[in-house]
Amino acid sequence: MPIRSEPPVTPDGRYIVVRGRLWRRANPALPEATRAALVHDLMDARRAVGAAKRADDPEAMAKARARVDAAKLGLGERGPVWWTDGAPDLNRHMAHNTPYAAWHAALADAPEPA
Repeated sequence: MPIRSEPPVTPDGRYIVVRGRLWRRANPALPEATRAALVHDLMDARRAVGAAKRADDPEAMAKARARVDAAKLGLGERGPVWWTDGAPDLNRHMAHNTPYAAWHAALADAPEPA
């Protein structure tokens, strides 16, 4: 079983990169207890989405997805950006189409850690 590594994080800490796509990270200014509670809520909500899918229950699915959205909003992964320098939100953009293109290309050229 391969060892799971963490996805790369942009130099400014705003995004992770998964399969070449930028995904906004949680607000690092959140107090740890708040962040932990929101992550717990998010995981519960994701499990509820799975249960609703298995049960083929559209009403439960809608409620579970609303809970996922609320947790992601609280974490800062959705909704207004948490940074204050006016930089645009590049969430879900392909890294090669953003100001992070050179940084991302350099990752591909870097040797694998031993």
